[in-house]
Amino acid sequence: MEITTVGIDLAKSIFQVHAVDAAGQVVVRKALRRAQVVPFFAKLPRCLVGMEACGTAHHWAREHMRLGHDVRLMPPAYVKPYVKRGPKPMRTMPPPSARR
Repeated sequence: MEITTVGIDLAKSIFQVHAVDAAGQVVVRKALRRAQVVPFFAKLPRCLVGMEACGTAHHWAREHMRLGHDVRLMPPAYVKPYVKRGPKPMRTMPPPSARR
């Protein structure tokens, strides 16, 4: 059950990490604070790390590459298919005239 691929959702303070093995089974799914990211990835064996290309993505890519990981940045348009929603899609709010 060795981690082969990790996806990380970059944010301001809380990062979501999703790791799978070679068979595609989920191994890790957790939230990390900014200070926990580098120590967490330092403990992992070398693997493929995928992240959305955003403002801080190049900084985090360099940090992960320094630890020996293979990093791939994806344009936001290619990340959208991986987003999962809940069972009910968000309903649009009715116009102000209908709420009275």
